[in-house]
Amino acid sequence: MHDNIQQFKADFFKALAHPMRIRILEVLSEGEKTVNELQAVLGSEGSAVSQQLAVLRNKNIVRGVKEGTSVVYSLRDPLIQELLVVAKQIFDNHLVDTVSLLTTMRNES
Repeated sequence: MHDNIQQFKADFFKALAHPMRIRILEVLSEGEKTVNELQAVLGSEGSAVSQQLAVLRNKNIVRGVKEGTSVVYSLRDPLIQELLVVAKQIFDNHLVDTVSLLTTMRNES
C-alpha cells in the first residue's frame, strides 16, 4: 500500500517537474483557460503549451472539456492551488535563510 502511495507521489511530482507546467497550473488556478488563452498568458507557442498540457492531462492533474472548437482546461483538483501556495512559501523560507546567511557572512568579513 505504501509503495503505491509513494509511486503516485513520485509520478505526480515528476509531472510537475517543468517550469512551464508549473506556470500553466498557476494560470489555471485563476480559472479555466483555452490553449489560446494559455498561449497568450505564457507567451509561448501553442505546440509547446499543448505538449505540456498533454503531460498534465495524462497524470490527471488537469482536465480538458470540449466547448465548440476549443478545449477548456481546468485544474482537476482545487488542492493543487494550495500545493502551489505551499511550494512558494517553502521557496520564500529558503530565500529568507539564504539572505540571512549572506548577511551574517558580510558582517563577519
